[in-house]
Amino acid sequence: MITDATLVRIGHGVELHHQQGQREAARDLFAQIWDEIGGERGDPLHVCVLAHSMADVQDDVHRELLWDQRALAAADQITDARVAEAGVPMTVAGLYPSLHLNLGDCYRRLGDLDLARNHLQRAEAGMAELADDDYGRLIKSGLDRLAEQLTAE
Repeated sequence: MITDATLVRIGHGVELHHQQGQREAARDLFAQIWDEIGGERGDPLHVCVLAHSMADVQDDVHRELLWDQRALAAADQITDARVAEAGVPMTVAGLYPSLHLNLGDCYRRLGDLDLARNHLQRAEAGMAELADDDYGRLIKSGLDRLAEQLTAE
């Protein structure tokens, strides 16, 4: 169970977007939290999760890519101890498949198919870190969809 107050607030923003369809409200909440944590100077776990979530509410793929790149850079600074302390039910390695999936999709939409394939491969390589649960299946289906799209291009 996630116990970190900032991650809980980010989760509320994700719910606003995905469950209530309030994309702009989610983006506003994420921007407020971003300012509160000090942007990229904040706790790497907060930066990673927030940037990953902020990417999903962008209207422009270039802005989405920028947020996804921030999330990936922050992930490289997170420790498993920090993840456990926050109550996140996975290791740092479990964050990477989703991060690479999103980056791969951005690069595909921007027409950089080589980078898209590179991130797809990196995401697939990390799938062993995810459980066979709803989240793991969600990421797996996203990877399958990206692989199909890249095959068609």
